[in-house]
Amino acid sequence: MPAKILIVDDEPFNLDLLEQELTERQYRIERATDGNDALAKVESFQPELVLLDYMMPDMNGIEVLKEIRRRGNDVPVIMVTAYGSIERAVQAVKEGAYDFIPKPFEPDYMMLVVEKALERESLKREVAVLSEEVDKRYHLIAGKSSKMTEAVDAAKKASSGRATVLLLGESGTGKEIFARAIHNWSDRRNKPFVAINCVGLSRELLESELFGHERGAFTGAHQLKKGKLELADGGTVFLDEVGDISSELQTKLLRFLQEREFERVGGTKPIGIDVRIIAATNRNLEAAIKEGRFREDLYYRLNVVPIALPPLRERKEDIAELAAFFLNRFSLEAKKQFTGMTQQALEKVLAYSWPGNVRELANVIERAVTLGQGPTLDLKDLPPAIRETAEVLPAKNVSLHEAVNATRREMILKALGETRGNRTAAARLLGLHKTHLLRLMKTFGIE
Repeated sequence: MPAKILIVDDEPFNLDLLEQELTERQYRIERATDGNDALAKVESFQPELVLLDYMMPDMNGIEVLKEIRRRGNDVPVIMVTAYGSIERAVQAVKEGAYDFIPKPFEPDYMMLVVEKALERESLKREVAVLSEEVDKRYHLIAGKSSKMTEAVDAAKKASSGRATVLLLGESGTGKEIFARAIHNWSDRRNKPFVAINCVGLSRELLESELFGHERGAFTGAHQLKKGKLELADGGTVFLDEVGDISSELQTKLLRFLQEREFERVGGTKPIGIDVRIIAATNRNLEAAIKEGRFREDLYYRLNVVPIALPPLRERKEDIAELAAFFLNRFSLEAKKQFTGMTQQALEKVLAYSWPGNVRELANVIERAVTLGQGPTLDLKDLPPAIRETAEVLPAKNVSLHEAVNATRREMILKALGETRGNRTAAARLLGLHKTHLLRLMKTFGIE
């Protein structure tokens, strides 16, 4: 939807000129010829930007700007006047103007300032939405369990600095939610948060995503593209599954972390930026170092503040509360009246090992709400894998080694069931390398 812009000027010629330039660029325009008219149209038209003349008969632009702010409206305002001076520019900015442009102005320059102001306003709205999203989703990483409390406390302490944070944990434990929370708790909260998933992209595509590329850098690079690091300047970059990046990219990422500058693909000019890096992985990076698949020096650069996120099976005391949270959330979305969960259903939910962690719990509750009739979520609404779960207590004459192996076998079977036999996905759920999973399957006689 094109942005709405209010033009305020007492000279018809200036109104016509600005309206023509802005209309050609598809903006939606409203006009006002004095201060009182402007204030009324700020209320009725709800513009996303105001171009405000300084000299007007009833009240000047500064007075109009003050009144807009007094009414609690933070719409960006660009002051325009033929009576430009440093003093007036400073006063306009102090009163909350986005910029100050003297007449006569170059139309192209004016349009550039308009675009920048609208971009900043769009970013502010995006940050507000993300902050609200983090506030709502924070419930997913809160809990009574000591391990989760420790992780949250560590994240809050880490948020005040710029040190790199490494989030460690199985798939589905909420690593991106943690990363967003750290960003939201920090003084970077009003800057961009950019998430990059390092899995599933070729080395060339991931390199371009991270660092951008110059025009003509490779076939198909028809124009300059800024990378996610550059776009996040001043904010936070979340590198999800950082353990999967190629050795070539590991070298380039290490250089960036050491020098805080990089070159676009095909470029020769160093670009310096200020971003906070939060990385995450479900892999054992120390094992990857020993196998020669991950750089040790990069590991130490990433592992400045390590935070381990516990799997759901290790925070049993949080499961009931999380299930109730999801039940309420998905009931509202589906416009259904689910008031709770039966005791039988809750017992099965608590007994299940949740190899897919919080993500799997959310999916199970959403499915139950979608297919169930209510008003309570019953045993029949749960998938067979959970309905058939029973707490297995080892017999008195079973050794600890045998009990542990029995539990491992059960977890592997459940992970394979959840992923419909996809061994790569099952390995990811369990936080294992695929080759390790295959060896365990052979050991435990799992076809």
